Amino acid sequence: MDIKKIAKDTAKTLSSYLTYQAVTTVLNQLNETNPPLAFWFQRFSGTDKIQDGELYIEMLFQEKPDLALRVMSVREHIAEEVSEYLPEMVRSYIQQANIQHRRQHFERLTQLESSTPSSNTEQQANPDSNNEQLNS
Repeated sequence: MDIKKIAKDTAKTLSSYLTYQAVTTVLNQLNETNPPLAFWFQRFSGTDKIQDGELYIEMLFQEKPDLALRVMSVREHIAEEVSEYLPEMVRSYIQQANIQHRRQHFERLTQLESSTPSSNTEQQANPDSNNEQLNS
């Protein structure tokens, strides 16, 4: 396991997500202040190019440098705001999600075991179930 590579990939993914959040924020602002530019920006951002935040910003610089600078500023601000809470929140989220997944898995296992007769002692303990099985 290459922890440095995992960290680098995680940072890139997070950066792209923060770019997406910045684009959403700027788009909402433009909807209020400049609807024609908001329409253009929404069409420009509507393709898959926003999946890679850095490539998206490069392409935006070619079309509208002022919007690219604005998105970068908003992205940086969002990153500064969330970075304080992020490490603990990620750990907590993963721990809680793992607990939930384990609980659901355990519940499925116990439901399967309780619905499948495992021995004759279970059938002997409940003679009515034997009669119901014979009558069906």
